[in-house]
Amino acid sequence: METVKHQRQGVIRELISSSAVQSQDDLRRKLRKRGFAVTQATLSRDLHELHLFKGPAGYTLQQANGNGTNGAHFQDDSPPSVAEVIESFGLRVSHAMNQVIIRTVMGGAQPVAAALDYEEWSEVAGTIAGDDTVLVICPDLKRANEVESKIRKMLGA
Repeated sequence: METVKHQRQGVIRELISSSAVQSQDDLRRKLRKRGFAVTQATLSRDLHELHLFKGPAGYTLQQANGNGTNGAHFQDDSPPSVAEVIESFGLRVSHAMNQVIIRTVMGGAQPVAAALDYEEWSEVAGTIAGDDTVLVICPDLKRANEVESKIRKMLGA
């Protein structure tokens, strides 16, 4: 199973390096043509693990110095921080009761939720991600306010 994952991620790197990939759906179609049928959740995990970021020109790999560029390879295996993912995908944040709602670019919710889950913020009980919305569930209103404030600062709002 791990071999298939590495092969698929190698093809993803190749596709990103050789052609414009504007969306997860675009990437999923290109992977299917290469013989890899993947779910949206699997593709989101791959994008997260490969440190792929979506910018105006589509998906790119991030260099170690933080600049996105096609064809970059990493020495660092750690996933991007919540701040890095919010900077790349985040649009706005709000909260309702003990829940925080993070709006992202299309296809950006999964990486944001994965980063929050990976960092294990004490204020976060769990996350649910759609395509462009992350629902962050907090134990109480106070912690929801804290999470909203942190995310708002990351967004520069």
